[in-house]
This record gives sequence, C-alpha cells and structure tokens, in this order.
Amino acid sequence: MAMNFRHRRAEEPEINLIPFIDVLLVVIIFLMLSTTYSKFNELKVTLPVADSRKLETLPREIIVAVAADGRYNINRQPVEGGGVEILAAALQTAAQGDLTRPVIISADAMAAHQSVINVMDAARRVGLVQLTFATQSSRAGGSVR
Repeated sequence: MAMNFRHRRAEEPEINLIPFIDVLLVVIIFLMLSTTYSKFNELKVTLPVADSRKLETLPREIIVAVAADGRYNINRQPVEGGGVEILAAALQTAAQGDLTRPVIISADAMAAHQSVINVMDAARRVGLVQLTFATQSSRAGGSVR
C-alpha cells in the first residue's frame, strides 16, 4: 500500500472588501446628514432695533434710561449710584405706591447687560411687574416699544 502524500497547495484566503466599503459609506452618509455644522468665527450683535408700531405714551409710566457707561435716570431724574438697592428705592419713589405702573427700560445699545439686569431686579424687589423695553425703529430712528 502506497500512501499518496501529495503536497496540497494551500488556497490563499480571499478578503472581499466590497461589503466593508458599503458599510463605511452608509456610516459616512449617516454622519454627514445628522451632523449640525455651525460657524463661530465672530459674534456680531447689534441691539436694539425693532419694527413695530409706536404705542401711545402712558402718563403713568416709569421710564428708566440706562446709559452706555452705566448711569441711570428715572423719569429724567439722575440716580446717584448704580446699586440695586438705590435703584429699588428710586423706583419705589417714582411708583408713588401704584405697583401697576409700567416700567419702560430705555437702555443704550452699548449698555452692559448687567446694568439692565440691575433695573429688572430692582423693579422686581419693589413689586413692579410690568416691564417693557424701548427700542429704536430701523426705518425712522424714532422710539418704539
């Protein structure tokens, strides 16, 4: 009996890359469709401008003006100091006990947000809850609320 010991040639394993590429393309397409692209090169903000009709002036309103440097005027009277307690006292005096009077905040576009927040906090402490902001019309340059 003779044994046949032929040397078999091993087949090279074949790697099929086509299904792998298909799966990768599906993943890439999914990522492209679900990703939100945002640009944060520069933040440009111009405030305040609004286009709406001008409301009639209310005789009982309290107008608080906030200058760009942080100074305050309440009904055209300067307020000494910029603390919330000082603003609250001045608003209390201007309200004359009527807590239903609207407060109109007329802040300069370059005023610090903290200055406006101080006015809002002072009005809340006093109990004045009707707040609105005066803006400038982009057409005529007049005061609009």
